[in-house]
Amino acid sequence: MDLKIQNKVCIITGGAKGIGYGIAKLWALEGGIPVIFSRSEIAEKNHNELKEICENYGFYQIDLKNTEQIAMLVKNVVDSYGGIYALVNNAGANDNLHIENTSTQDLIKSYENNLFHYYTMAKECLPYIKKEQGNILNITSKTGLTGQGRTSAYASAKAAQIGFTREWACAFAKDNIRVNAIAPAEVMTPLYEKWLSNFPNPKEQYEKIAKCIPLGHRFTTIEEIANTAVFTLSPLASHTTGQILTPDGGYIHLDRALNWDEN
Repeated sequence: MDLKIQNKVCIITGGAKGIGYGIAKLWALEGGIPVIFSRSEIAEKNHNELKEICENYGFYQIDLKNTEQIAMLVKNVVDSYGGIYALVNNAGANDNLHIENTSTQDLIKSYENNLFHYYTMAKECLPYIKKEQGNILNITSKTGLTGQGRTSAYASAKAAQIGFTREWACAFAKDNIRVNAIAPAEVMTPLYEKWLSNFPNPKEQYEKIAKCIPLGHRFTTIEEIANTAVFTLSPLASHTTGQILTPDGGYIHLDRALNWDEN
């Protein structure tokens, strides 16, 4: 299937690893040009892989909490590539900051890492996205829809990203700009692996969570998130906007409705 993204530029924040890298790689495989903004350096393996697929992919190292640096980097992308078709806001991490032991100042710091740059990236990319009738995809989280417990900062940042998605979809429909979000649930990313490693028996903890996922009793893969993301970003999804997509094996919609003990 031709996704019609040949030579289209997509900025992906947090694209050096995990879900962001999965999206960047698939964007390149489908003929687009991924441009990664990341605090982390890209691993040599990932660099070589992307270079082989897309010789002119872009990489800019930036700590996105320094939002005052974003405008200059976006302009550099436009100067280098001629425009921007799409933006994937993805960078961030669950910092597990609970209201009972988190100050307001720490809450703000969490928003600096997980929320404010979504706004600034969209604001700076928007004029160029408008020119190309492109779109924005926000990677949020199930926690923004369901809560999780003991992670007030992250969950509220993710809920705000959902609010951004719906608001921007309304605001820019007149410009034919689409804005959507993906809310992953349990995905085996490097950060998730690190979290599991804190348990005495990581495999047992994985199985405890996986058994609650109705479709296949397994985690969603990075590739499955990337497939949904790249299709949604492509012109083939031309009448999809304001949606919060949940490719999660039915986790947040079905796990409370199904009684697996009866099967």
